[in-house]
Amino acid sequence: MNVVLFGASGMIGTGVLIESLADDRVESVVSIGRRPSGHNHPKLRELIRSDLLDYNDIREQLRGLDACFYCLGVSSVGMDEAAYTHVTYELTVAAADVLAELNPRLTFCFVSGAGTDSTEEGRVMWARVKGRAENDLLDSPIKAYLFRPGYIQPMKGARSKTALYRVAYLLIAPFYPILKRLAPRQVTTTENVGRAMIEVAANGFEKRILGNAEINDVAGRQMTPR
Repeated sequence: MNVVLFGASGMIGTGVLIESLADDRVESVVSIGRRPSGHNHPKLRELIRSDLLDYNDIREQLRGLDACFYCLGVSSVGMDEAAYTHVTYELTVAAADVLAELNPRLTFCFVSGAGTDSTEEGRVMWARVKGRAENDLLDSPIKAYLFRPGYIQPMKGARSKTALYRVAYLLIAPFYPILKRLAPRQVTTTENVGRAMIEVAANGFEKRILGNAEINDVAGRQMTPR
């Protein structure tokens, strides 16, 4: 597969990139974002750009893709709805639209979140906006899969950009094996999110929305040799 990855410099995107570079089913990765991923690999090509709304100047580089792993996102803490909508909805739809035009058979894997509001009418701002993005993707001509993870433990060097979250992950890390044993379907890892996205892109899945339980189940399916 030839894939494009958005948000490779973030915690989830880093995890997805690591798994993509390691999996033989992924032949090439085009990484698009405002910052470099910090990784070097023969399969990886990075397109660093400030404008994530207009892709006219790189259209030819976005042809021939099989899947998009869309991991670009921000915390809603401290953001008003307009700013959060720009990042979470407008940038997502802009990417999906151009990819759908150039790659009609593309599979689009979107990182959403547990508690997303598909009605778009709830009181929680981030959940409404995520729900709007999800609904637009489901209505688009490409095949979209919506990943709604809850708690995600960073693995293999993936780390949050938010200092407070980094501290929290460090504190929780020693207890993660216990959490996994007590509530295996309520927690997941960046490794599992990456593996699940690759598996869904390669072989599809019977559901369009995947929570932690489905992410872990799909990630556990037979992987190709690495």
